[in-house]
Amino acid sequence: MPATASRSKRPPSARPAAPAAVAAVFAAYPNRIRTPLEALRQLILDTARTTPGVGALEETLKWGQPSYLTAETGSGSTIRIDQVKAEPGRYALYVHCQTDLIATFRELYPELSFGGNRCILLDDSGALPEQALRHCIGLALTYHRRKRRVETP
Repeated sequence: MPATASRSKRPPSARPAAPAAVAAVFAAYPNRIRTPLEALRQLILDTARTTPGVGALEETLKWGQPSYLTAETGSGSTIRIDQVKAEPGRYALYVHCQTDLIATFRELYPELSFGGNRCILLDDSGALPEQALRHCIGLALTYHRRKRRVETP
């Protein structure tokens, strides 16, 4: 039997494996925060896959945090996720602080909690605000593409 015949394809619903360094960071989180961070990771990956023009994400570490880059297309700003070390039970979705993304998110979703102009703050005891986050993630993953369109005469 050829070597390729014994390999099974991953079902579309399966989670892609994180690179080893990223997987190690997730493994080091306390269970209480790991589960919601993994759900947020999956939401980022799902949103990227279903948002036109984003392309494949590069999953890596930046500042020791799981980070998601639109390296294939350059369509968006980097998204990072991490626990909030000073506040047990809280975690965050970070975007580049010199963009207007958090200001846009505040305007669209005033019910969310924010940390300055850097992040959306989330609580591990609450349900993930999936619809709002999916929209915010989509805006971050297409940030540069939208900016280029506005700047082009």
